[in-house]
Amino acid sequence: MTRVGVIDWLTGIADRGRELLDFPVSPGGDRERTLLDLCHDLASRSGEATGTALAREVAAQWHALPAEERPAFFRALLDAFSVDRNALDAAIARWRDAPDEAALTALHQAAEPARQDLLRRINMAPDGTRAVVDMRLALLGLLKSHPDLAPLDEDLRHLLSSWFNRGFLELRRIDWRTSASVLEKLIRYEAVHEIDGWDDLRRRLAADRRCFAFFHPALRDEPLIFVEIALVKGLAASVQALLEPGEDPSAPKTADTAIFYSISNCQEGLRGISLGNFLIKQVVEELRREMPTLKTFSTLSPIPGFVGWLRSRRKGPEAEKAKALLAVLDQPGWQEDAALAESIREPMTRLCAAYLTHGRRGKAPLDPTARFHLGNGATLERVNWMGDTSAKGLRQSGGMMVNYLYRLSDIERNHEALMAEGKVAASRAVLSLAGKA
Repeated sequence: MTRVGVIDWLTGIADRGRELLDFPVSPGGDRERTLLDLCHDLASRSGEATGTALAREVAAQWHALPAEERPAFFRALLDAFSVDRNALDAAIARWRDAPDEAALTALHQAAEPARQDLLRRINMAPDGTRAVVDMRLALLGLLKSHPDLAPLDEDLRHLLSSWFNRGFLELRRIDWRTSASVLEKLIRYEAVHEIDGWDDLRRRLAADRRCFAFFHPALRDEPLIFVEIALVKGLAASVQALLEPGEDPSAPKTADTAIFYSISNCQEGLRGISLGNFLIKQVVEELRREMPTLKTFSTLSPIPGFVGWLRSRRKGPEAEKAKALLAVLDQPGWQEDAALAESIREPMTRLCAAYLTHGRRGKAPLDPTARFHLGNGATLERVNWMGDTSAKGLRQSGGMMVNYLYRLSDIERNHEALMAEGKVAASRAVLSLAGKA
């Protein structure tokens, strides 16, 4: 059965369930019962048709719920669908008396909040997965001002991590023949290097480019995450050069390097759920099968935390050096003055290498993009001066970019060394630069 067929089948079940429940057939749902009432009804139903109908009503009312009422609804989910403490106490006592597998299963079931089962039931609706992802998106926006809602976020993250497991995802290549609705979403969701309309998108899908995305069966043609790739010879040092209009039609036969120059998450409600590492590794395998001439797989990545880190060094032993560099970076158009730019090239490159190799958040790299790629097992290969001269690149990275190299034979070893020892896999050239900072 196709994805659309499954949705139509679920919709048919929900319509029959409506008849059994005597629901009105209006798309707005049953407005006489509150959303929380419907959640209680859904949690207590065992019939497939009535359960699917109720799940659809819950999803419809959730999407219609005013933003100002959402914190109260989330708090009600925490209170009304929590753990049955009496059952949990009994399960704990049983485990202490006889710590066998049956007691462990009972303890696990008793410790799970009822809201997790409720969320699974909401997922039964034809648009239930979308509703649950949207719930988490709304919740993420509230956590700073409502930290007491964090346990609900843990429930949602736990469930969505299971539902968006790599085994359920479909890798698709995106090209100019892909549906317009998906192509429009690429333009909207591109988060690293903005796509300037349809002509720019056509260039990024040309013969010397590749684009791949993950999709989930429950979200139809909604990309979850996508990656853009340039087919070139040798490591690329400038993203502006990669984005130029000129095309190399011979690249699929002559290129020896695939440059991953943009990775964009499309669903903010899935934040914190690992998708990018699976995407890169699977795309590497796809490209190797398609083009055996490719020998090198590398990123050309921004360094979004570098200038912020540099500003934080204005106090302490590196204060004078940081202030001198920032005095240049804060001058409008500094990058167009060749002599001025050259005067800071060496200290900027060295400090950037030091930031990437030694900047830490615990054992993990301080820079978020470095944390992602190095955590995936990549090697910090090269720091590129003036790699991104866009306004965003200058503001965040001081124009710097970096190549993270994905050597399949080293990925697992690099990952383990970072996780266990906090050791960053870096080339000799980068380590030498960092040592001179």
